[in-house]
Amino acid sequence: MKRISFLIASLLCAEIACAQSYPNRAVKVIVPWTPGQATDIAARVVAQKLQEALGQAFVIDNKPGAGGAIGTDAVAKSPPDGYTLLAASSGPLSIMPNLQKTPYEPLNDLAPISLVAATPFALVTHPAFPANNAKEFIALVKANPGKYTFSSSGTGATAHLFTELFNSMAQIQARHVPYKGSAPAITDIINGQITYTIETVAATVGHIKAGRLKTFGVSTARRTAAMPDVPPLAETAELPGYDAAAWIGYAAPAGTPREVLVRLSAEIQKALQSGDLKDRMVNIGLDPVSSTPDEMAAFMRREQERYAAIIKAANIRLE
Repeated sequence: MKRISFLIASLLCAEIACAQSYPNRAVKVIVPWTPGQATDIAARVVAQKLQEALGQAFVIDNKPGAGGAIGTDAVAKSPPDGYTLLAASSGPLSIMPNLQKTPYEPLNDLAPISLVAATPFALVTHPAFPANNAKEFIALVKANPGKYTFSSSGTGATAHLFTELFNSMAQIQARHVPYKGSAPAITDIINGQITYTIETVAATVGHIKAGRLKTFGVSTARRTAAMPDVPPLAETAELPGYDAAAWIGYAAPAGTPREVLVRLSAEIQKALQSGDLKDRMVNIGLDPVSSTPDEMAAFMRREQERYAAIIKAANIRLE
């Protein structure tokens, strides 16, 4: 018994020593998207702060492909030593596993560290659409079931799911037109070929400010710093409970020492309090958020269940 107690104590001491000396070499942050995408930018600005705080390089490694699955799987299969991290996001972790088989199981194969940002969305139409607010928009579409169309960046994409959730809560019927990416989905609204969509603030705010799009509200329960004058749809459309945002965070392979996760989380939370990082996030349409590892784990469970319910209710299937 004494020998077992000694071994346990030795292991605990080793873990504490590991956390105190971590990191003692460069840390790789795998981003499962191309450079310049929102997750990539958020991961980079946080990595820079971690590098400054911890004194070691945090190197971004872009591994795009398969909707984020390739890079995510690479991290899930990496050694759990804290030297390979994931720029995690809702697409490959909360949505994709509900639509198709993935080579990883997010809730089992990854260790959450901290949330980094929320990505708010906005309901947008062509400026000529004959409605002055969200309630008038809903009334018009509801009175003409099947007449209007909504676009998304693809079947099963976040924009598709958020719009389906909005349609369901507002009790409206419209025809879905999927595109390959946000840009063409928005362009055809500007051109008057599609009626509306609920897309990221990052992708729509420039068009809204330029008068090429009209917005009736944002998808989050709170106003977003990128468009502080735009009210939440929950308020302006009188849809209590409509609160939807994509998310970005940091995660590690399952089995990474908890002390390492906690230290990284604490540094990320500290970094997200800095004014310059907040400004950079807001400038690209993101709302900075942070969490403990346990809070992020609980959040990921809720998000996976939530998306599963939306997908089932809308009967969404990938072709």
